[in-house]
Amino acid sequence: MARVQLNNLEKVYGGGFKAVHGINLDIEDGEFMVLVGPSGCAKSTTLRMVAGLEEITGGEIRIGEQVVNTLPPGKRSIAMVFQNYALYPHMKVRKNLGFGLKIAGRPKAEIDAAIDDVARILEIEPLLDRLPKQLSGGQAQRVALGRALIKKPGVFLFDEPLSNLDAKLRASMRVRITELHKRLKERGLSSTVIYVTHDQTEAMTMGDRICVMQAGHILQVATPRDLYTHPANLFVASFIGSPEMNLIDGSMSDGMIRIGQQSVPVPAALDARLTAQPEAVVLGIRPQHLRLVTDGAPALEAKMTGAEFMGHEVNIHALLDGKQVVAVTSPAEYEAASRAGDRIRLRPDPEALHVFDKASGRNITRPAVMH
Repeated sequence: MARVQLNNLEKVYGGGFKAVHGINLDIEDGEFMVLVGPSGCAKSTTLRMVAGLEEITGGEIRIGEQVVNTLPPGKRSIAMVFQNYALYPHMKVRKNLGFGLKIAGRPKAEIDAAIDDVARILEIEPLLDRLPKQLSGGQAQRVALGRALIKKPGVFLFDEPLSNLDAKLRASMRVRITELHKRLKERGLSSTVIYVTHDQTEAMTMGDRICVMQAGHILQVATPRDLYTHPANLFVASFIGSPEMNLIDGSMSDGMIRIGQQSVPVPAALDARLTAQPEAVVLGIRPQHLRLVTDGAPALEAKMTGAEFMGHEVNIHALLDGKQVVAVTSPAEYEAASRAGDRIRLRPDPEALHVFDKASGRNITRPAVMH
């Protein structure tokens, strides 16, 4: 196992394009760290620099106690699982698994024992005598995992390994990989993971912590729960969560929140959480925290424009001051609202409402106290 440290890491390409802007990140020994962000945010570039497949321009990469800036990939105690699996098509699974150890000159008995151990862990014993073309996508991905696992590296690097699989298989492989990580930790084996994905569901369900990146910068590093309950800024708020957070321009003054021509009092529960008082703000309301109101309590009026029936819940789409918003509610509440016409009243949960400074994009609400 190994700790990974990125210190002021930079990448500048020819022509002066700066892809990575002096980022700092500490990944603890045995941690499952996910790098997530949209295409072009430099998450894969960062991973490739850790792997030694991309030359760094500035800064330092440490794996364990060793600075690895100039070391070739084979000397970095890493194993990488790629998006396309990269299996040798002419070799059966058994040889694919053991090829790296064979090249390293390990004894045959040691290689055979390692293959059997990895095959047992990944439940691929029946596949050992098949060629890659005889494997399903999920089977091929498990073989690729096995080829990384058999090396017993200090750090596992995953570059969008599930993106070629269908939705059902991706869900299954997410569970397999996270369970494998836990088993390795329990056995005291190599288990430090850096996992790159653009899929927030993978990030939220797999990572011990998540590093959200945009345009070569790190915007927030936190646990999945902390990212969801207290995004540091507007970008993280909009990127994490499904359906995505409603972000509505407004203003705050004289104890009132104003959205267009409507206003509601600032709830005491929200006022106690504010760290600043800018006039121009963006209100962040997760769809799960936007309530349908049927009593006389203060609320915001909106026009319902559609609904998505999801089975156990309904996503209501509405226009609030010309802004499209989504509220998640129960089928019974949706039916009651729809019987009353397309005009609905919505109220944010004050314990879960976020206020962002419009000028800086910074979240100016403290996390709510969890009961």
